[in-house]
Amino acid sequence: MKKLIIANFKMNKTSQETRVYLNELLPLIDNADKDVAICVPFTSIAMGKKCLKETPILLGAQNVSSEESGAFTGEVSARMLKEAGCKVVLVGHSERRKNFKETDQQINLKIKQLLNNNLSPILCIGETKLQRDTDRTVEVIKKQIETCLSGLYENELKNMVIAYEPIWAIGTGKIATKKQISDAIKLIRKEISNYFSEKVSKEIRVVYGGSIKPENARELLSIKGLDGLLVGGASLGAKTFSQIVNA
Repeated sequence: MKKLIIANFKMNKTSQETRVYLNELLPLIDNADKDVAICVPFTSIAMGKKCLKETPILLGAQNVSSEESGAFTGEVSARMLKEAGCKVVLVGHSERRKNFKETDQQINLKIKQLLNNNLSPILCIGETKLQRDTDRTVEVIKKQIETCLSGLYENELKNMVIAYEPIWAIGTGKIATKKQISDAIKLIRKEISNYFSEKVSKEIRVVYGGSIKPENARELLSIKGLDGLLVGGASLGAKTFSQIVNA
């Protein structure tokens, strides 16, 4: 299985800025030996679909409603994202959890909406600095996996990605050690095995996110059991992101 490199633009880049970015990026990663996904703001999805047409790059969104349809002003449904051209969708990002008080139960409903519409969820999980400092990392990750994946069938997980993002490493410049990342990967796969099967625990993609740069990408990708990277700030420059993809 190829490594997966995911760009998360967060609330950056207009539609036209996305066009300029993708036109610059595509030639730089033309010979990449990895799978690539670009998660853009809702307003850039149409442009992303146009620019990524006839390329293997996956177009992604950064959020989805937990509801199928109805009186939910400002929300965007999974069916809408599917029709707009998205293939993958971020759910449970720590910024959504912190700034918008999203719970594991809500994230679980979002995952089910995505799977019902044949979209691949990228589930973000991870602990805060306080939780790590008080030895609660294992407890937190176990709970997130148990609740976020509740009620799913084993065959549904083949289209999912789990992103381990320790919250204390996101945008801080602090990066988890190789051992911390390796331990988290093993824990995630163990929990998947407990709730589903050993087979799916080996097959599901697990990626890492948190203060990733071209300078540390190669070392991170060498970690056993890690299937890729979720890149935030460093994905905003086409050249910088291409260096991570080509690491």
